This record gives sequence, C-alpha cells and structure tokens, in this order.
Amino acid sequence: MLVKTFACAVFGIDAEVITIEVSVGKGINFYLVGLPDNAVKESKQRVETAIKSMGYKWPGKKIVINMAPADLRKEGSAYDVPLAIGLLAASEQIESDKLAEYILMGELSLDGSIHPIKGVLPIAIEARKHGFKGFILPKENAREAAVVDNLDVFGVNNLSEVIDFFTGKKDPEITYVDTRNEFFSNLDNYDVDLADVKGQENVKRALEIAAAGGHNIIMIGPPGAGKTMLAKRLGTIIPPLSLHEALETTKIHSVSGLLGEDSSLLTRRPFRAPHHTTSDIALVGGGSYPQPGEISLAHNGVLFLDELPEFKRTVLEVLRQPLEDRHITISRSKYTIDYPASFMLVASMNPCPCGYYNHPEKECVCTPGVVQKYLNKISGPLLDRIDIHIEVVPIPFSKLSEERASEKSSDVRGRVTKARKIQEERFRESNGIHCNAQMSSSMLHEYCTIDTEGTALLKNAMEKLGLSARAYDRILKVSRTIADLESEENILPVHLAEAIQYRSLDRENWAG
Repeated sequence: MLVKTFACAVFGIDAEVITIEVSVGKGINFYLVGLPDNAVKESKQRVETAIKSMGYKWPGKKIVINMAPADLRKEGSAYDVPLAIGLLAASEQIESDKLAEYILMGELSLDGSIHPIKGVLPIAIEARKHGFKGFILPKENAREAAVVDNLDVFGVNNLSEVIDFFTGKKDPEITYVDTRNEFFSNLDNYDVDLADVKGQENVKRALEIAAAGGHNIIMIGPPGAGKTMLAKRLGTIIPPLSLHEALETTKIHSVSGLLGEDSSLLTRRPFRAPHHTTSDIALVGGGSYPQPGEISLAHNGVLFLDELPEFKRTVLEVLRQPLEDRHITISRSKYTIDYPASFMLVASMNPCPCGYYNHPEKECVCTPGVVQKYLNKISGPLLDRIDIHIEVVPIPFSKLSEERASEKSSDVRGRVTKARKIQEERFRESNGIHCNAQMSSSMLHEYCTIDTEGTALLKNAMEKLGLSARAYDRILKVSRTIADLESEENILPVHLAEAIQYRSLDRENWAG
C-alpha cells in the first residue's frame, strides 16, 4: 500500500514542502531514498522502537520510502514523525483520510515522546502558503508556529497523540497566539536604559545620531570608560521593530534554534556581540550544514564588535560586502543561500595596546609607532564604512556620584523615531533605502546640498584637520541626520560642524 505524508525542509531562512512516499509490499528489505543525510537514515531505529513502544508492529515486509523532491538533500531528525505515521498508514495499522491536509514534523525518542526542532516559523509560513489545513509539531514549538494565522497548530507531546488525532480518537488542543497584542505589548520591555549611564553626554548624542540615521559607529577609549555599557543600550533608542521586521528576524533565529521553549515572536531588536576569537564562517554564516552567521542573527538590530583590533583581519574584511549590500550570499559547490544582514555595526576599541593613549591622567607606555600599528589592524575600506568615530573619556568621580537623573531611553527614542519618519517619507520612492546611512552618492547631491558658508566650513575642515577624502560623504550623511533630528529641511553650518567632530580616526597624525 502506498501512502503520502508531508513535511518541510529548511534552506536558508525559507522552507520547501517535502512529500514522503511510503510503500509497504512483499519482501523484507528497507529502502530510504531521496538524498537523506545520516541523521535521516538513522531514523529507522528510532521510528521502529517508538512504534513498538506505542503498541504497534513494525511492518515485516519490503518498505520503500522516497523523500521528494529527490534531488534536495534532507538533513536532521525532524522527519521521524511523518515517517512513523506514513509507515503505520501504509501497513494499514491506522486509517486516515486527513494525512494530505497536515504538515508533520518532530524528532522521536525511543519511548515515543517528541523532541523540539529548528526552523518551525518558516515551515509554518510555507504550510499556509501551500494551503495545508494544519501543522502538527512538538509542544515546545507550538507557540512559535501559531504566530502564522489561518493555520491550525497542534502541539503534541508524543507519537500516541498524533495517532489518536488521525484515527479520530482524540484531537489535541489548537494553539492560539494573539500575535499583534503580544507583539505590541512587549515592544518597550528592556532590561537596560540609557539613564543608567552617568555622564558621557557627548557619546550619548553620537549614539542618538547613529540610531536616527542608521549609521555605523566606533567608540575609542581606555578600559572602563563605559564603551560596552553604552553599546548595549543602543537598541533601546532605535525605533521599535515593525511587525514585518519582527517576523523576518524571528525566522532567522528560528532556523538557528535560538528561540526558547514556548517562544513566539521576537519583540526586541537583536543585539549580537561575538567574541574576538570568532571565525569568518561564524560571522557571515555557512558551514557543512548551512546556518546563519552573527551578521544575519543581528539583522534589524545591532552587531557589537568589542576590542575591534583584536579580531583577525580576515574576519573583519568579510564584513565589507554585507555592510554595503545588507545581505550575504553563501556560495558553495552544491548550493547558494542568501541570508539578510541589515544591521547597525557598533565597534569599540582601545586607542593603543596598553589602553591609555591620550588618557587625561594615566600615561601610555606603548613604544613609538606601536599606536599607529595597532590602529592599522583596521583596514581603510572597513573604516570607510563606519560613519561616526567618537572618543570616550573616563568619567570623573563627581559625575559618577551625582544624583541628577539622566535622560531615559524612551525620551531619546521619541526623537529618533521622529527623525526616521522624515527619512521614510524622503526615501519612499527609493527601493531598499530606508535611512540616511543607506544613501548612494547620487542621492547626496539631491538630499545633502549645503550653502556657501557650509561649503567653506567643510573645505576649511578638510584642509586644517587633514580629513581624508572618504570622510566627505560620511560627513554629509551624518549632517543630514543631525538636521533631521532638528526637523530642519536644509543642512546648516552648525550641523556640518558637529558631523566633522565625528571623524576622529580620519585626522592626520591622530595616533601621533
């Protein structure tokens, strides 16, 4: 007897429906075809033991299972449940006319219990797209799948519950999630706040500008000055995720298996801070079994690289293309996968190996030339993609001990959101452009015009301060954002003057 069940395979952050054809006939052999990997091949032992533990028999006949399309590689243990149900139906131990209406996924334990899987959200989206009535999956993943509407989601604990559902003995409870209510009620729940940071008003201002225009930022300062503390609070002042952004971000984390049990939709912008020993593959994604890298996990959020010069140069160089294109293409001999990677890069570094170059109180012990060699670990092309450079100085005791309340993240976010709305209106006709940092060179001529006084100021600054030619475009973009924060239609000389201050590393002889 031939029976078909349906599952899904995840490629990149999208899923594809897999048809599992199970044939039980005369003979004694077992065949599993359709490019299964070792984890899928090993399902025979898991499925056989689980079926027997449920009180059913393993078919003592010739079994042929085809996983179509046969030219796509099937990976992982999530196909155990559809294989088990297909075998029971094909051997006529259960009868059901509902198999074609449901996607089945789950890894079986030997006692028949079902373990959680990865990539549930893209599978649920694909199931709805293909018109399936429902999705049967592990209980722990049910809320994640229930984010998708117009799809019945059944969370089950063991194989017995799946069998009872298809034989009509008992229906498991449908999982419901009020996506919009849950999403909007958790948008502003943060464990940290910008008000926690004492002093550093100039750095807070730079972070506000970076958040308002989507600019990448690097902070240079001695140890203990507060660089990491400030970076962790950047996400609290960026405008909240939209529902579309939240869905896209959740898909990436779902594929990576980073969503906790009973999780549904992500409501906070991601903040990723990989260690400086990370590899280039871990950063951009890929591997034998393709997985999103840190830049994709930071999509619609913040990628924080602490101690930037300590990263391997090859690791930093792979950032150059995704910083421009805002997506990463992983190409291998047998597959090509696209991952989104639209993130804000926040980097921090010490000014020298000892950390105290230009320190107001402590003396730098680095030998001549060491400071410049340390800074040269960051290539010019990468530095060219960082719009704002800000020096972070230590906070004196008087600032640390004062009781005066600092401005809250919610207040700063209000100004940032207002500036972003101005940019959305400005770029509404430009596909893929959402903020000032994404402007092309041609857009600068249209949206970043400056008057005669501003031109003279910028010319004088580039000559006197020794600013590089690549700083010109960055200064215009940042000054456009500063003007937007003040709701000014035109870029004024005062906006240019402030933007010029944020090009520390472009100055000649900055490191002596």
